Amino acid sequence: MKKFLSIVLFALLTLSVTAQNTKKPVIGISSTWGGGTSTQVPVTYVNSVIRAGGVPVVLPLTDDIELLSAMLERVDAVIMTGGEDIDPLKWFGEEPIPAMGEIAPKRDEFDIMLIRLAVEKGLPLLGICRGHQLLNVAFGGTLYQDLPSQLKGYSVKHRQSTPGWYGTHSINIEKGSLLFKQLGVETIAVNTFHHQGVKDLAPGYKATAWSKDGVVEAMEKVGSSKVYGVQFHPEVFTSNGYDAFVGIFSHLINEASIFGASRKTK
Repeated sequence: MKKFLSIVLFALLTLSVTAQNTKKPVIGISSTWGGGTSTQVPVTYVNSVIRAGGVPVVLPLTDDIELLSAMLERVDAVIMTGGEDIDPLKWFGEEPIPAMGEIAPKRDEFDIMLIRLAVEKGLPLLGICRGHQLLNVAFGGTLYQDLPSQLKGYSVKHRQSTPGWYGTHSINIEKGSLLFKQLGVETIAVNTFHHQGVKDLAPGYKATAWSKDGVVEAMEKVGSSKVYGVQFHPEVFTSNGYDAFVGIFSHLINEASIFGASRKTK
């Protein structure tokens, strides 16, 4: 495993040097837990970073904070990807309800550590679906473990059965928010593949978009232009050639460029 991680770090360093030479920021993408046999991300995230002008690299799972810190020294921003449910007992003090889905304890540990360390270091960070929920949980927020059974007034289907590049329900976006600036609209149709959602917002964060039944569809760190999350999956649209959501990634790339430039001057 140590040999594998050494190879990963070498690859990260090589890509970082290449990106600096081409003036493209390096974007670290959180990976899934493959039972100890693989580390991977959906290609839609990779394609979206490339399309927005960044250099994507996969951040492999580790419980070594020094190693993770070394990885983050070689990237200019982080994307937290979608996936499994989040363990409610460990991360926000609730007993699991019967409708809760599959959890990935090792991935929870890694992702929470990654988010906290990245934000502490001042890196731009985008959370998508599970990543959006984890951003909230990492800083003291809570989740609905299952929207259909816990959200009062639940009336929108949040797990679509149509292709991912097709928007199936609308969201309302707060004018002046990061998401509004990224997309340029106050309402838009999004895709949806989740049954958990943000409940109590973490201190220092605010909701900026909602579905018609009140589910938080976007959030951002108060007073910051570089830490934000969305409940839907913009990378699926962007990877399939649709332009409506590319601004979410272009904004991250721009913030990553600013961060990378500031890091060089220190």
